[in-house]
Amino acid sequence: MDHDALSTPKIQWYPGHIARAEKTLKEQLKWVDVVLEVRDARIPLATAHPRMTEWAGQRPRVLILNRVDMIPRASRQAWRDWYQRQGQSLHLVNARDGEGVGGLIQAMQGLGAQINQKRSGRGLLPRPVRAVVLGFPNVGKSALINRLLGRRATESARRAGVTRQLRWLRLSDHMELLDTPGVLPARLHDQGAAVRLAICEDIGEAAYENYAIATALVSLLHQSSSQAILGDRYGLECRSSDGELYLEALANKSYQGDLERTACQVLNDFRRGNLGAISLEMPPISP
Repeated sequence: MDHDALSTPKIQWYPGHIARAEKTLKEQLKWVDVVLEVRDARIPLATAHPRMTEWAGQRPRVLILNRVDMIPRASRQAWRDWYQRQGQSLHLVNARDGEGVGGLIQAMQGLGAQINQKRSGRGLLPRPVRAVVLGFPNVGKSALINRLLGRRATESARRAGVTRQLRWLRLSDHMELLDTPGVLPARLHDQGAAVRLAICEDIGEAAYENYAIATALVSLLHQSSSQAILGDRYGLECRSSDGELYLEALANKSYQGDLERTACQVLNDFRRGNLGAISLEMPPISP
């Protein structure tokens, strides 16, 4: 995405609780056997943390795209095929209703059996396998953990920064989970990705202005030839990639000229799925 064309203010967000959590995470990782990396299915690339490979080290790493109900089925298959070409197994889940979670549990049980088999080969007794759940803020880690546990053990909300401390949770007699706050890079160098994080609410709202991000969303929809969904939702066709023009016209039509209210409405409609299933990223085209 050509971010300069969007003219949005620079987005940076690295609150103190994330910095503290990363320091604690380094200490806890020495006890971890498996890394469960959770990303937002709408933006799998933007929610890829640059330090994830470092944190995982030689441990098995399970990649999970959450909120697959919010992207088209064709996009799901495209991502599955792309990651398969990268040699990366992928789990597509919707933590809210449990879609795909059964297959994830089976994969975790298989990894646990392998790890304890290796322990047995070294003359060690079996023990519960320890998995850490890592990902950006608001990608659905807490909802996924609650689904894996079969009970509400962590607070889950549609906003960034709800989980603020690390803690261990017992999944079963054979598996323990380390719940972590969302982790963000200290600096967001790719501002195009930062805009997509803001659109999907995977970053704290203090980092951005609703109006600027809503105009970026309109522009992205137009660039991906998805602008018809705006006309279907609001009864106003989007004929230009200029998001500001569209928001101004929509504000005058339906919201008494209130640009902030209009921007919030468009963003909330996208975030709640009211605009339909939409992917903001597709797999890179192989050279």
